[in-house]
Amino acid sequence: MSPVRRASGVSRRSRRRGRSADPGREARQRRARALAWRRRTLLLLWFAAAGVVLGRAVQLQVFEASEWREAALRQHRTSSEVPAPRGRILDRDGVELALTRERVRVSVAPRELGDRDEAVRLLRDALGLSPREALRLTDPGRRWSVVRGRYPPAVRQALAGARGVYLEPEFERFYPRGDLARGLLGAVLDGVGRGGIEQSYEDVLRGSPGREVAGRDHAGRTIPGQVVRVEEPVQGGDVRLTLDLDMQELAHQALADALEQTGALGGDLVVTDPHTGEVLALVSMRDGDAGSLSAINTPFEPGSTLKPFTVAGLLARGLAELEDSVATAKGSWTVHGRTISDVYTYPDMTLAEALRVSSNVGIARAAQAYSPGAQYETLRDFGFGLPTGIELPGEVAGTLRRPDRWSRQSPASLAIGYEIAVTPVQMALAYGALANGGVLMAPRLVAEIRGSEGRLAGRLGPRQVRRVIPADVAGRLAGVLEAVVEDGTATAARLATFRVAGKTGTSRVNVDGDYLDGRYYSSFVGFFPADAPQMVVFVKLDSPRGVYYGGATAAPVTRAMMEGALAVRQSPLDRAALLRSLRTVSSPEGTLAAAPSGRSPAPADATGSGAVPSPLRLASFDRPPPGLAADSAPPADRVPGDDLVSVPDLAGLPSRTAARRLHALGFRVRWLGSGPVAAVSPAPGLRLESGDTVTLHGVAFP
Repeated sequence: MSPVRRASGVSRRSRRRGRSADPGREARQRRARALAWRRRTLLLLWFAAAGVVLGRAVQLQVFEASEWREAALRQHRTSSEVPAPRGRILDRDGVELALTRERVRVSVAPRELGDRDEAVRLLRDALGLSPREALRLTDPGRRWSVVRGRYPPAVRQALAGARGVYLEPEFERFYPRGDLARGLLGAVLDGVGRGGIEQSYEDVLRGSPGREVAGRDHAGRTIPGQVVRVEEPVQGGDVRLTLDLDMQELAHQALADALEQTGALGGDLVVTDPHTGEVLALVSMRDGDAGSLSAINTPFEPGSTLKPFTVAGLLARGLAELEDSVATAKGSWTVHGRTISDVYTYPDMTLAEALRVSSNVGIARAAQAYSPGAQYETLRDFGFGLPTGIELPGEVAGTLRRPDRWSRQSPASLAIGYEIAVTPVQMALAYGALANGGVLMAPRLVAEIRGSEGRLAGRLGPRQVRRVIPADVAGRLAGVLEAVVEDGTATAARLATFRVAGKTGTSRVNVDGDYLDGRYYSSFVGFFPADAPQMVVFVKLDSPRGVYYGGATAAPVTRAMMEGALAVRQSPLDRAALLRSLRTVSSPEGTLAAAPSGRSPAPADATGSGAVPSPLRLASFDRPPPGLAADSAPPADRVPGDDLVSVPDLAGLPSRTAARRLHALGFRVRWLGSGPVAAVSPAPGLRLESGDTVTLHGVAFP
């Protein structure tokens, strides 16, 4: 090997040994490279973070600026709904039956109170709280306290500006007549109408809520004085009914008295105007509760009160005449395995006589002239089996099966009011067709609707459904029904001053297809005056104790209702027309003249009847007394020969009892407050004319 090559090899080996002999240098170089990499990475991270922050800032400040601005405003302001007061429900004369009154809810934030002792004093003086209760509400250990109860708006003046005391207005529904017509009116729960007119006319009554904005501090507390009303609430509209307050009061009292006297489980009383279909009074009671609406939602088998419609169809279709002879088969007739009986045995009689004495056999045999289709159509035309369309929720149609679902016994059963279920309102309207000349009217409970500003928004007038029977047929039937009251099964409904037409009914209570032993529906439907009807009254009692026949239990209620209507000076009755219908014939003894044709009074309706009262004596008078039925004894507050009447002292009496006594004297009654009577104005002892208004002041005021 040459020296040159050998020297080169030695030199390379020397360099390799030199490098391996300085390891610290390589470590430093690696650390330097790692540090440089970390610096570059950290720098990149810083740039990335700065980019994210910058991007987020751009997003918040540019793209989402409006959204966050609104969020900030929401954090310092709160928007809340301002409730609107509901509209009123009025009777036909504008008397308030339901209204909204304002109440104030009081709350306390104890930690915001400036002077606890002063706050305790304010609460005691303004709200009438006990010292213990006021101290509990202002306890600094509590964050928030709500005072029990609601207070009249007058407390605002005493508590306005008090630091830490918050006042919140609320509206509550108030019924100044108590439970009078409560089932018909309904109720308001959580601001929504439930049942009755409150539910049916919710869209009219509820109004439109407003809105207000309040400023809040960092703790979320409302800043006093920082409340702005941005939208005013709009009060609901008013609904004026056809209901007459005085008539409703009379109906309520008459039915309540009947339930107490007869021990019945419940009952219904409906008063209508036969010419317009207006509902003047509607009361349903069950177990002492007047909040029921069984007059429209609880159908029953009517029994004998359906017989006039059987006869009406026969006359209208030319299938029979009132003078036609009807075989009574000695009071018992078996048809297709079922025996129909009369309580009393009658000889063969005319169809008119069979209706007057309510002969089951006579009416059922006369109905054989019907074809099934004709009998069904007759009952359907009178409105049975169909809802009436009354402006109340929950109405039922009752039951009227089609002929293809009848048994062979059905025609006879339907003729005397079985195998059919009707509601009291249906029955009152159907009798209205007999009273007005043969036209079925739709029920009319709402007279008009007014908007929040009092402007007329709608007026609901009378509406004819259909002509059911010719006018002459209705007139002939009215004559027979008058004989039912004069000397038939309903003499307990007879008035000495006016002729009354009507029909009794007594039927067994049917529950789920089974007839209950010892339980009966007692009913009576009447209209008066018979020659020019102005009012139809339907009464039904559920399971009266003892004597249960309609002529003995329900008919007297109708009489009481009619007498009360005559006593109310401002009732819907046409007084001039009543004078033309006034009785003028009397016997020397002062009793009613005997009925024509020499008929002897029937001792019972064919479904059974109690004792028939003795004839009512007709009080002698030269002119009709103002507002009083002539067969009523003059009250002690009247002075013979003097048209003025003394205002009685009624303090302490229940409001209904006091109102009834004033009605009997011919006064118009105005109520203020509720509960027992605290005072009467004008003062007791003052002498007023009949028809003047007397105000009853209750012990409790709204």
